Amino acid sequence: MARIRVRIARVPSVLALSLSAALVLTATACGSDKADSADTSTSGQKNDDAPVVVATTTWEGAFAKAAGAKDVKVIVPSSAQHAPDYDPKPSDLTAIADADFVLYAPFEPYAEKIKEAAGSDAKLVEVGLDNDADKASAEVARLGKLFGTEDAAAKWDTSFKSEYGTLQKELKEAWPDGKAPAVVAQVFSVWSAKMAGAEVSGTYGPEAVTAKKLSDLAKKKPAYVFDNVHMTTGKVLPDSGAKQVEIVNYPGKDLDLLAVYKNAADTIKNALAS
Repeated sequence: MARIRVRIARVPSVLALSLSAALVLTATACGSDKADSADTSTSGQKNDDAPVVVATTTWEGAFAKAAGAKDVKVIVPSSAQHAPDYDPKPSDLTAIADADFVLYAPFEPYAEKIKEAAGSDAKLVEVGLDNDADKASAEVARLGKLFGTEDAAAKWDTSFKSEYGTLQKELKEAWPDGKAPAVVAQVFSVWSAKMAGAEVSGTYGPEAVTAKKLSDLAKKKPAYVFDNVHMTTGKVLPDSGAKQVEIVNYPGKDLDLLAVYKNAADTIKNALAS
């Protein structure tokens, strides 16, 4: 793939970047000022035939890795508590100069400004961040076609579907009394309830949960609340007797998308067993 290397020359404009706190969705837990870098190549050398991908968060980065990208760098640190609120610094943007693709989500409008400020000619790619199994498979396939790594994406998808089926079976075997659990779920955690085969009787979020909404959810008499750890507001139904289960959506620094499903399954199985 032909690639134009452009030296960053507009750093001052980057200093004006800030993200709206009104944006929703999130990343993982807090702190570093430097961008994470995940080189997934086995040799440690950059492969000139493979695309260089810069992702705004580990979630986009994990989709890119699953799709077959070998050189993936992440702008927002995996330790950031709330990705849309992260304010990129000039030092975070140096990787974009060498990127072939910059991956971002619709709720991250700063991605295009980052590209413009860095002066890169990288292709901006909007990624549909949803851990629903069918949607994740489709998005990985789309990225693989875009990157020219279709075979790697297809191989990942085969492994993913096999593992996902195993997790579904294990979760079904963990149902209390052999019955599908009744669940209310935060909208970005519905995928985990679906994986568990739960009966989703209601959802909430991403907007603030009103008193009426809480009353309506309580009337559903769920056994469990599948919350979103990145957007949690504490106990959702504190007086209902429902057990709250915190679901993690974002991959870690290793950009292992499959680990998100395995970790969620372990969390749910532990909740069902206790």
